[in-house]
Amino acid sequence: MRAAEVAIIDYGVGNLRSVEKAFGAMNCEALVSGDERVLLAAKRLVLPGVGAFGACMSALRARGFDELVRERAAAGTPLLGVCVGMQMLFEESEEFGRTAGLGLLGGRVRRFPKELLVPQTGWNQVAQRGAHALLTGVEEGAFFYFVHSYYCEPTAREVVLGETEYGAAYASIVARGAVCGVQFHPEKSQAAGLRLLKNFAGLEAGES
Repeated sequence: MRAAEVAIIDYGVGNLRSVEKAFGAMNCEALVSGDERVLLAAKRLVLPGVGAFGACMSALRARGFDELVRERAAAGTPLLGVCVGMQMLFEESEEFGRTAGLGLLGGRVRRFPKELLVPQTGWNQVAQRGAHALLTGVEEGAFFYFVHSYYCEPTAREVVLGETEYGAAYASIVARGAVCGVQFHPEKSQAAGLRLLKNFAGLEAGES
């Protein structure tokens, strides 16, 4: 079996075909799969997430994919968490109580303050705060499409590659080595989002 260039993890949550099609639009080979053999062999993994943090983590654990993701990340496999998938990279979320995440990045997921309209839905800018291959060719201040009520609060400032203002600045792009996360939907973010996906499809193991 030939290893997939990019495998999008299918664990029963969300519409994943739009992400697959977005990679295809940039001539990047990607496939949606819930086959453990495919996910173990793939050169890069995408962890999507839609809805509640706890439901996503439960679905991931039910298939044993939580340990698979941890093992592949520890081996240096490039990993991209998208939306709730980014939130799952962290240690825990306060959504509906406290729920443990994958713990690949230090920090927690918090709800936006009550005075803000949530979910934040629509286009917003990302100010770049760090250098990473994921951002090659992505303009400073580019707009991306967001839909979320919770945001990530990393423990370490150095993992923050991009920030977005919504009431206050929060981390909207993070990375530690080849473990990356974006709070927005790159597949819905037109040219900037497609360029970011193309950059991810070009990441090599251990690259940053």
